[in-house]
Amino acid sequence: MTMHHEPAGPHARPHHDRTDSRVTLRGPADLADALPYLLGYHPEDSIVLIGLHGPRGRVGGRVRIGIPEDAGGWPETARELADCLLEGGTAHGSRPDAAVICLCRDPAGGEAPAQVRDRLAPLAQWLRTACGSRDLPVLEALCISGGRYWSYCCPDPECCDGEGTRLPSGTSPMAAAAAHAGILVHGSLGDLERRLDPLGEPAASRQADAFEAVAGALVPRILDDRGEAEAVRLSTLRLAGELITRYRRATADNRQAATGDPAVADARDDALLTSEEAATLIIGLQDRLARDRAAEWMEGPDAAPALRLWRALARRCIGPWSGHAAAPLTLAGWVAWSTGDRVGARTALGRAVRADPEYVFGRLLLQALREGLDAEPLRRCMRRQRACRTVDRRP
Repeated sequence: MTMHHEPAGPHARPHHDRTDSRVTLRGPADLADALPYLLGYHPEDSIVLIGLHGPRGRVGGRVRIGIPEDAGGWPETARELADCLLEGGTAHGSRPDAAVICLCRDPAGGEAPAQVRDRLAPLAQWLRTACGSRDLPVLEALCISGGRYWSYCCPDPECCDGEGTRLPSGTSPMAAAAAHAGILVHGSLGDLERRLDPLGEPAASRQADAFEAVAGALVPRILDDRGEAEAVRLSTLRLAGELITRYRRATADNRQAATGDPAVADARDDALLTSEEAATLIIGLQDRLARDRAAEWMEGPDAAPALRLWRALARRCIGPWSGHAAAPLTLAGWVAWSTGDRVGARTALGRAVRADPEYVFGRLLLQALREGLDAEPLRRCMRRQRACRTVDRRP
């Protein structure tokens, strides 16, 4: 089971005025419309549990998991979710006083949205019971499906037993405040994951051939203890620097052709990278010191092209080379976190840990992110290390 826990944050607070970013959510419609802004993406097939604090219901931690297909596991899922929300709040010094539940699933296979609501009603009840038994009253429980929502807590049959209420589509106070503040909402969680999926054919076969050729020449040098490993490390960083420059220049050259479609942007990035370059850099980044130095491309004009490069490398880790994705995925997660994209960071770091559960750097970054820590202390450490080295980071 994969749980995403977000610490309490500034996204929703009791009221809104000209001097701060606090927002009032006044009912189910506001809550349903605000959910993507609270999470940073549009949840799909998800249980979302939100902690509320104080007499005015300040939004705190959020926990998200996918909806288990086996209804027999729903009671255990409900208990684990309630415990996770309580533990996360307690770890940050404030136990939630109440909770809100959102069940998000679109219809499939000819199913009507109202049928989704009825099918998930037992899950909502298990969640309400689990929270209530932990002295965590549930103030609202919503089902969001097919562009409509229902409240499982509403006693009015005309309101929530029929066809539901249409989502307000970006008209809530949260939407207005987010637009004013420039808050980014990604696509769905599936969209974020797909940006990191391995390439398909015919590119995968070309990449596999390149891995075999490059590994045969490079791995013995990496394992050599007579100075060859350092030479490979320096050539890896040199190639990474050259590619980051290539990606930055391509952005400037193609600015007029820019598109908001991530799939199109990723395809352009993939075209900038040869199979041999990808294999050389991915294998070189398996060296811890090379990876640590590569992590220094984390801010300023280097950050955006570096993030695009690390994502492109992750997509090249196909088939038997999938475990090698932990390094570029961790670098992608680190740069995303360093530049303020916590959702993208969590997605990439989660994939890194799945690719290699023993990859320590990825695990530590994911833990720090989930605990709500600030990236700046690690950035300062990397800046100091870079300043102390006699070898420039772009050999």
